[in-house]
Amino acid sequence: MAPLPDGFSYAEWNATYNGLSFGIAAMGSATIFFWLQLPNVTQSYRTALTITGIVTLIATYHYIRIFNSWSEAFTVASKDGGDYTVKLTGAPVNDGYRYVDWLLTVPLLLIELILVMKLPQAETVSWSWKLGLASALMVALGYPGEIQEDLSVRWFWWCLSMIPFCYVVFTLAVGLAEATSKQPSPAAASLASAARYLTMFSWLTYPFVYMVKSVGLAGPAATMYEQVGYSIADVMAKAVFGVLIWALAAEKSAVEESGKLLPN
Repeated sequence: MAPLPDGFSYAEWNATYNGLSFGIAAMGSATIFFWLQLPNVTQSYRTALTITGIVTLIATYHYIRIFNSWSEAFTVASKDGGDYTVKLTGAPVNDGYRYVDWLLTVPLLLIELILVMKLPQAETVSWSWKLGLASALMVALGYPGEIQEDLSVRWFWWCLSMIPFCYVVFTLAVGLAEATSKQPSPAAASLASAARYLTMFSWLTYPFVYMVKSVGLAGPAATMYEQVGYSIADVMAKAVFGVLIWALAAEKSAVEESGKLLPN
């Protein structure tokens, strides 16, 4: 948690405000949708879909906390109908909420993907542990740099967190390729592949947003880009990813149900 820079324009404050509001709306709506879809998938995929809803529920809660923290850090007023002015109240925005969120949700995101792919039990347990622990380590190593103003310290922690990050991304790209090809239908294989690549694509945005304050941007503009960037990346990595998990679970459920209806 660090003090905010002074000098926010109304446009910068409002863009961040709307970005956080978008996060709340997207995550909350996704949670309701996923849990309403539980009866529409077979029993073996309900755990994965339940976890998907838990991920977006956790994200909704933390986005509400970040939104409230952002709102409490400013006073926004218009005098005599003129332009809005934005002033700091002195309260900091607590970005620790993001890291608590990620520490809980990032391992769960990977576990739900493993579960919905319905691998053999030994592989499911092995991949879940390896990817879950690596992703948690990635988040834990990123936080010390997030709260530093010293750019050299931020780069140091960024480099450390990129080690487990690269392992997870490589596993999604290569390690799970064979499991994807073994899905029960071409549509299921395509959805599993899309979920893997969406995870990789959305994750690749985080290291760049993390370092936005280290590439020449500073002050309110850097804070705005960081908050909005993380909000967009989170919605892609959780809500949109969750829709793919639901679609994959629904497709595999349909394939399995049609197989049961075939005459012997």
